[in-house]
Amino acid sequence: MRKRVRFLRVGMLIGACALLAGLACAQARTGGIELSARVTPTGGRPEPVRQFTLYVLTKSYAEIAKEVGDQDPLPTREKFLENLKCSPELKGWLKAHEVMDLTSPDLDQVLTVADIMKVPEFFAAYERSNSGGVTRGLPRPGYRESDKDANPAKYKKQREEFLAATRKFIEANPSTVQGMELELAGVNPQIPWDKLRQDHKRRVAQLAPDAAQLKYLAGKVETDLEGRALITGLAQGLYWVSSLGMEAAAGDRRLMWDVGVKVLAGQNALLELSNLNATDFRGSTAP
Repeated sequence: MRKRVRFLRVGMLIGACALLAGLACAQARTGGIELSARVTPTGGRPEPVRQFTLYVLTKSYAEIAKEVGDQDPLPTREKFLENLKCSPELKGWLKAHEVMDLTSPDLDQVLTVADIMKVPEFFAAYERSNSGGVTRGLPRPGYRESDKDANPAKYKKQREEFLAATRKFIEANPSTVQGMELELAGVNPQIPWDKLRQDHKRRVAQLAPDAAQLKYLAGKVETDLEGRALITGLAQGLYWVSSLGMEAAAGDRRLMWDVGVKVLAGQNALLELSNLNATDFRGSTAP
């Protein structure tokens, strides 16, 4: 009986040793990341990022966000202009020029007299900008809209005379083009173009964190009161420590991290997260 018990004890001891050896072998095949996170406000000292969740990814979060964005791509500038609600003349002008903001103070340096006379939106903006006694000598239309159907020949003649006089007036007074950009806010394509891009960024910001955690998450950890954290059990390879678009704040600084780190088997890689390797949004809303 004693021999049997002794045999069982020896077997259990051997099993325990084998288990410990297996664990040690597994640990030798994996590594970890020992990290610290600090934010330094302007004119201040580094402050630890406390109880902040950081994610270890197998792919850069920036690349993941791009991958998500590419699944719902923005329309090209050409496609956007095709769907723009404006005159065909304005669409053609926008396609021929690298201009999107029609309210830019430099617009008068891009516009020609021919542009103003050809594009209805430009002509209307020029007329509004110089009307009401602001500009002396500005030609006034002699035709009436009622004549367009009642007396089309008269309407056409008087309208052509008015347009010819206006063209000559602009050529003789180029300074009158200045300020007309203020009258183009209602047809400015920059506004819907910016909104389109902002909405796209917002969608990516909402979807990218889920995509990162579902497909590329190797682990996550929360920093302690000193801003430190340790994550182990990582296979040897390249990882990215990311805040998944969340901001770590201190004073006027708003930092986001997406930092690459190489993990070696049996070792803990050291990583310091700071202002130097972060994206700083300084309180702005970021995607």
